[in-house]
Amino acid sequence: MEKLSVEDLDIKDKVIHISRVAKVVKGGRRFGFSALVVAGDPDANFVGIGLGKAKEVPEAIRKGTEQAKKNLIKVKVHKNSIPHEQYGKSGAGYVFMKPAPEGTGIIAGGAMRAIFELSGIKNVYAKSIGSSNPHNVANATLKCISSFFYKGELDKIRKHYKS
Repeated sequence: MEKLSVEDLDIKDKVIHISRVAKVVKGGRRFGFSALVVAGDPDANFVGIGLGKAKEVPEAIRKGTEQAKKNLIKVKVHKNSIPHEQYGKSGAGYVFMKPAPEGTGIIAGGAMRAIFELSGIKNVYAKSIGSSNPHNVANATLKCISSFFYKGELDKIRKHYKS
């Protein structure tokens, strides 16, 4: 895959989840924040997720955005939807998605919706099964949309393994 320059893309970002974490020390508690951020270019069909940790929320979001920009992947979009049904898993989080006809919109919740919006997928049915942890749902969704095949690619793979 060719090297991707972030400057060429019009990247937008969305915060999926912010967690407040605490470390107990001798004098009390030290608070910090972690932010799960999705960044992408809907026109070029690139998306990535990142996790930023810091003592203040804006700094955690900035770090998460930078991390997401480093993890951008190309998403295959077919007629503003996905090419075929797909299952994905990360930890205890399972996701299921299937293509939807034009005009349906994004039928998904939470972390999945943000990823679809920023990846350029406009029509999809999606369901999160199992864990509702945003980290697992986001990772499972990203794994799922990064492993799409077009019909021609799938036929080439089948021919290769049959011979």
